[in-house]
Amino acid sequence: MTNTASFRETNWSSGYYELAIELGSCDDARLQDVLSALWSAAEVRGCFGRTDREPAEQDAVPCSVASLTHFGHLRGQVLLPTGQLVACGCVTVRGGTEGSDWLDFYVPVDALDRAGVAYWAGRPFFRSAVMDDWLAAIGTETYGSATFSLGVVGFSVSGCTDAATLAGVLPDERDIGYLLPQDGGVRYAAANS
Repeated sequence: MTNTASFRETNWSSGYYELAIELGSCDDARLQDVLSALWSAAEVRGCFGRTDREPAEQDAVPCSVASLTHFGHLRGQVLLPTGQLVACGCVTVRGGTEGSDWLDFYVPVDALDRAGVAYWAGRPFFRSAVMDDWLAAIGTETYGSATFSLGVVGFSVSGCTDAATLAGVLPDERDIGYLLPQDGGVRYAAANS
């Protein structure tokens, strides 16, 4: 059986289930604040720059914007709410929509599938209420330490919308989950279609 927490095995080939966060600016200090808060909220084990070696075979790197810039992605391992340890990672898109940076935290779908995470059959994409709720909780906790403009949750959701497009209004029908800042906190609206 394939190790769901492995960096080298085929956990990375079928897309990602994501919490994509629009920071609202292009600022290294802000990006660092959100990265640190997110890594802590998700309780990620380790921080590594390479996928050609397992965590035990490489030195950890700082969970920093500098490491993210140098390696392109940062990876670690995270315990799912179902109890399985899986590989995870993050990547940033600098100066994306509306001149804002994005930070995407993801778990590979292949690892989720091998871990037995249930998803909605009959859909053309992976959707899991367990993952949605878990990622939304991570986003909510992150927002408590480092605010952001928007969070979206689902399969390959990065860049599918932005805070300026939403203008503070959630769509009635949602293919993805939204974390929208409101009244000093963040409101989660789950996918409903």
